[in-house]
Amino acid sequence: MEIKTLTSTLSVSSQIAATDLPQIVQAGFKAIICNRPDDEGADQPGFHEIEAAAALLGLPIRYLPAEPGKVTDQQGVSFGQLMDELPKPILAYCRTGMRSTTMWALSQAGKTPLPQIIEASTKAGFDLHSLVRQITNGGKTPIEVSDASHEIVIVGGGAAGIAVAASLLARSPNLDIAIIDPADVHYYQPGWTMVGAGIFEAGFTARTMAAVLPRGVSWIKSAVAAFEPERNAVILDGCRVVNYKQLVVCPGLKLDWHGIEGLPETLGRNGVTSNYRYDLAPYTWQLVQKLQSGRAIFTQPPMPIKCAGAPQKAMYLSADHWRHAGHLKNIEIDFCNAGAVLFGVADYVPALMEYIKMYNIHLNFGQTLVSIDGSTKQATFSQSKPDGTKELVTREFDMIHVVPPQKAPDFIRVSPLADAAGWVNVDPGTLRHKNYPNIFALGDAGNTPNAKTAAAARKQAPVVAHNLLVVRGEAKGDAIYDGYGSCPLTVERGKIVLAEFLYGGKLAPSFPKWLIDGTQPSRLAWYLKERIMPPLYWNAMLKGREWLAKPELVG
Repeated sequence: MEIKTLTSTLSVSSQIAATDLPQIVQAGFKAIICNRPDDEGADQPGFHEIEAAAALLGLPIRYLPAEPGKVTDQQGVSFGQLMDELPKPILAYCRTGMRSTTMWALSQAGKTPLPQIIEASTKAGFDLHSLVRQITNGGKTPIEVSDASHEIVIVGGGAAGIAVAASLLARSPNLDIAIIDPADVHYYQPGWTMVGAGIFEAGFTARTMAAVLPRGVSWIKSAVAAFEPERNAVILDGCRVVNYKQLVVCPGLKLDWHGIEGLPETLGRNGVTSNYRYDLAPYTWQLVQKLQSGRAIFTQPPMPIKCAGAPQKAMYLSADHWRHAGHLKNIEIDFCNAGAVLFGVADYVPALMEYIKMYNIHLNFGQTLVSIDGSTKQATFSQSKPDGTKELVTREFDMIHVVPPQKAPDFIRVSPLADAAGWVNVDPGTLRHKNYPNIFALGDAGNTPNAKTAAAARKQAPVVAHNLLVVRGEAKGDAIYDGYGSCPLTVERGKIVLAEFLYGGKLAPSFPKWLIDGTQPSRLAWYLKERIMPPLYWNAMLKGREWLAKPELVG
């Protein structure tokens, strides 16, 4: 959290946490305004968490969320009304402080001279020059006004974005590349399962964005608001415009915590946790260590989701801890899966079923978590019946590991790049957009029917890099992505069922069977997960070194 002063009555900051509130009160603030919608980032606490903590301190807080780059005139008016009614000084926050600053600027239009608005925002570190027309003329910025232009623009600085930038530079070192991402931190998300089992520390999975960006790549630290593919333009937060010749779209997906009634209010307390959020994975391990008897529930939402094996990984590692601690016999474990099978590739199911039996896990297929009451520790599921109807089933719990429903980011779903389901519409082989030949997509936001895993992005990045250079006339022949995905299923501490497969569920082992038989639990596979994969991620995948990831060329 970094607080920046705009006026004597208003300051703005980046995302705050509930633990920051005592410091905020001590700094003299009398009220808070939240301008950031929930579920924008994997490390973001929900508004209800902060609201509950603020209430205990007697600190008024209001929720006026705005999507990145889409602050409206009405939101400026509403912000001004909150400024009038709340005790001062006020702290407003969003992801970076930009949206809060924008709302303040709009609220001051006609009240404060424009030069004073620009001067105050500039001193606070926010450039509002591109908003001058919005402040004076109702927020209309001509798209022809370009704030930046790059040969190649990559939307998203996660695993896919950094990897494809590195692969491009490995092939053509002098390319003009920009990555657009507002985050300060880059996460090794496959490690969060291990954090939730006490094997990795959370900090082990995080590095600053500046530290992982390939040398020579420009970083545009902003959120994307919209796409104008016909004009080769990306619209940013603050109505700024970035033009490109080729575009790569890989912003990840959105975790829809609000898709489950009552979940945002109880996450991180009352025994409710999730390894899908950086700050909650350590809480998972706390709950696992503390639980000695009772019921533990692990949920899996409808597909598609990021790493479909992750819900089971948390369950198996928790059960293994309880087994070694001597508590397993006193704990009922329920796996409530919205799907109809334990795992989508049948060859791996027999080995998994052995662990289901050993841990005495109760399988509940066709059950989707729809609401949760943390105070009473009750979870309600929608149960699909054989005749097609549904009924509600309520279970009590002592601990519950929740995986939220997942969808494409909002700015992707409403864009001309999306298919009917909201995902970026690309050819499953070349990963080139079906309507815009100078646009590519990879990672979780694409509509390819592969498993959404970091291993898939590792294979996709070289394909996109090669095919993008083909479009530029710098390479020949199409590279083809075969749907490769990998899911190291941590069935116990020290053993992994290493699932590797292509489109259609065809097995695709990376190692000879005598070394690692992926259909059976393996200690060597565990060693790969614990010791080899993290440095491979940081030092190979994100550096453009394509070990076991060279693309196949056709034509």
